[in-house]
Amino acid sequence: VNRLREQRKARGLTQAQLAAAVLVSRKTINTIENGVFVPSTTLALRLAGELGCKVEELFQLPGSVFEKN
Repeated sequence: VNRLREQRKARGLTQAQLAAAVLVSRKTINTIENGVFVPSTTLALRLAGELGCKVEELFQLPGSVFEKN
């Protein structure tokens, strides 16, 4: 489960703005949001830090105790 798009939009950021802030390409953000690419731990931490949330609020395993419906 991936809530990156939801969290990014809630903060009024474009994919390009978020990408620049965490030093990756806009395409990388797009592929993460679409579930094509799973970010490294380092990138997941940078994304969470930039969005002001916890990593587990962005990414969860299906059936995880952290998963929100």
